[in-house]
Amino acid sequence: MTDTLHKLVESLQQPALFAHPVTRFVVIETHISIILLTGSFAYKFKKPVNFGFLDFSTLEKRRQCCAEELRLNRRLAPELYLELVPVCAGPRFGDDAEVIEYAVRMREFAQQAQFDRMLDDGRLTPAHIDALATRIADFHAGVAVAGPATEFGMPAAVQAPMEENFTQILGILQDPDERRWLAPLQQWTRQTGQQLQAALQLRKQGGFIRECHGDLHLRNVALVDDVPLAFDCIEFNANLRWIDIISEVAFMVMDLDHRGQAALASRFLNAWLERSGDYAGLALLRYYLVYRAMVRAKVDCLRAHQPDVADAERVAILQDYHAYLELAGRYTQSTAPVLLLMHGLSGSGKTTVSQFLLEQLPAIRVRSDIERKRLHGLAGDAHTDAGIDQGIYDRAAGERTYRQLATLAAALLDAGHHVIVDAAFLQASQREPFLELARSRGVPCCIINCQAPEAELRRRIIARQRARKDASEAGIQVLENQLQHYQPPAADGATLLATGSDAAAMRELHAALRAYM
Repeated sequence: MTDTLHKLVESLQQPALFAHPVTRFVVIETHISIILLTGSFAYKFKKPVNFGFLDFSTLEKRRQCCAEELRLNRRLAPELYLELVPVCAGPRFGDDAEVIEYAVRMREFAQQAQFDRMLDDGRLTPAHIDALATRIADFHAGVAVAGPATEFGMPAAVQAPMEENFTQILGILQDPDERRWLAPLQQWTRQTGQQLQAALQLRKQGGFIRECHGDLHLRNVALVDDVPLAFDCIEFNANLRWIDIISEVAFMVMDLDHRGQAALASRFLNAWLERSGDYAGLALLRYYLVYRAMVRAKVDCLRAHQPDVADAERVAILQDYHAYLELAGRYTQSTAPVLLLMHGLSGSGKTTVSQFLLEQLPAIRVRSDIERKRLHGLAGDAHTDAGIDQGIYDRAAGERTYRQLATLAAALLDAGHHVIVDAAFLQASQREPFLELARSRGVPCCIINCQAPEAELRRRIIARQRARKDASEAGIQVLENQLQHYQPPAADGATLLATGSDAAAMRELHAALRAYM
């Protein structure tokens, strides 16, 4: 039946059949879809296949999934998803004759606008990653939450598609050596799933199982009108869509890692965390990273063994398949975490330096400026204009903020992540609980002492206040107060000095930190 769809798409490549101008025809094919590009609009057809995790085997099932595709994708990319189009014998579009196929009509965008193409061309910037992370976090905050009576997010429902990945790959592979590759990954997935059952239950109870995109990777994001739009979400399997939001994020992190972009992966993860506040989800991150790598491995395996794939393409797909298996294997290996405490006066560059470090290590950063506001129900970019020792900046609020930072740091260390705490830490009493935390966990702790001339501190603070784009609200009066009460670190922990944020200074700091770790 797939041959029949190929013939239909070929027969539709006549400009006279379309009610809009056609500038050219281009066909794009995946393991489950065929997309016909016409210049202004794209027509997406579903292959009549049944892989178990999806079933497009009948016309009615394809119609239902096309309708679902419109509903779901209009949440994140309403600009792209236009209508359901019936195809009738002839062929022709949308009349009263007997329908032989259905397509989703979409606004066509330049293929070079896809994030994977932008990355390949060197056009994908940190700003694009930040914008996507913010958009996805806001999307997660507003989508439907799975009810307690549903099976979505329950341990068995989470584990089922993970097991299915292995079952389907093993059902295709004949080479014994190839099959042996999967055994340790399958065993790790099962054991980790058992160990995380209580955590999975808590995630369900906490409302973190939501109707997500389900297939969030670079190829499914495009920059349209300077806005990152996530498209092609999963419509064919509710269990793959009603998932933990950290599983969704893990897909994008994994995809960036797979493409050699660990720094951007960490940047995306941290930007999403700052916006969402879901640091608790990181206890399950490695579990979902392995799963997401195996999802892509399965897709490659399925596509490589379809009969319409040319030999050269099959070789490339299988190479990609093995790369995903290797990445999944790396995710199963735990690392010894380290705790880094940023330290310095307002304007000394703590956030700039910590941003560099979180991308290079990589690490998870928690910021006092963000968490202080979150504790008071405020967005990270909110401006309260509160004075010294007033409102959210009074002594009690400050102590509460540092306690929250310590709580988050403890949980992240326990989950095996390198942790950066971005706060001023100007008093020894603020640093000591974190030094004790490191001692109790048996992990190294290092203070990153950020310094700059006083004139430069003032210049940066004034510029930041004018821009009003940073989470920090510290002004010149705050700096004056800090200068009067500052207690520099002495022998209360290993300290590395950061006196600049240029590339050379950052490389030197990173090298020193690596040697220390």
